Amino acid sequence: MEGVEHRVIKVNGINMHVAEKGEGPLILFIHGFPELWYSWRHQIASLSSKGYRAVAPDLRGYGDTDAPDLVTSYTCFHMVGDLVQLLNIIAPNEDKVLVVGHDWGAAIAWYLCLFRPDKVKAVFNLSVPFIPHNPQMNPIDGWRAIYGNDYYMCRFQEPGEIEAEFAEMGTETVVKAFLTYRVPGPIMLPKEKPFGHSADTPIALPSWLSEEEVHYYVSKFDNKSGFTGGINYYRNLHRNWELMAPWTGCDVKVAAKFVVGDLDLVYHMPGIKEYIHNGGFKKDVPMLEEVVVMEGVGHFIHMEKPDEINNLIYDFFRQFD
Repeated sequence: MEGVEHRVIKVNGINMHVAEKGEGPLILFIHGFPELWYSWRHQIASLSSKGYRAVAPDLRGYGDTDAPDLVTSYTCFHMVGDLVQLLNIIAPNEDKVLVVGHDWGAAIAWYLCLFRPDKVKAVFNLSVPFIPHNPQMNPIDGWRAIYGNDYYMCRFQEPGEIEAEFAEMGTETVVKAFLTYRVPGPIMLPKEKPFGHSADTPIALPSWLSEEEVHYYVSKFDNKSGFTGGINYYRNLHRNWELMAPWTGCDVKVAAKFVVGDLDLVYHMPGIKEYIHNGGFKKDVPMLEEVVVMEGVGHFIHMEKPDEINNLIYDFFRQFD
């Protein structure tokens, strides 16, 4: 990508790859699964041209950032710790920064706001709303009770098992299957028919995703990190649930904006629409601006509708300049 600077920075004992462009107030972009810094390519180009310093790391376990071997090295505290140390190194004179997250990146951004609100000027999250801690039910047992053992988060729990199946399918097929998923319902990965179709079914790309762009993801997951690092985030869902007990009942004390597509699988998870629209979300995030639901848009909203998302980010953040 033209004009993007790439460097590697040591944080918490790992080498973290960071892409950045522009000068001005810092915007930290946090990606999800199965993604990379590259998922923010449209936002980096746009916001850097509008007077911001756009910074997008590969999170631990992804792309050109180190992938620790231990599953337990991928908790919410590791993720937030990496980002706090990164900010301390690259922006030592900025008390607070602007944050944008999507998917797991949104979850991590909410954690960052909970743990270190002193570091965040405002947060703009996509797809995944703040989910308050529920001391009565750990998430994996909850998802298994609703969707069964073939639900993708449940299938991800056993180390090595889903990686072997993904290796058999091929990295390109797996990347395409995730990035093109537009069913407003759960991702199911039965062994005989993952994603609801046979593994050799051709996957047509939408207009917003090119073969060249897919190849960039494939090259990194094939040659660098593999999928294990990203999947290890899911393997810590139960551990994160235990670790988050002290924050039960806490709200997010940061100015926030949230955008989701009406075809996003997260939007259709049990109870999510009601939580977003019936007051629960606003109660837990008191400084939340009006939620935007984009019609006819799926999970990877920042790639599918980059111009609209870029404008929404800019319009929200410029009030904090």
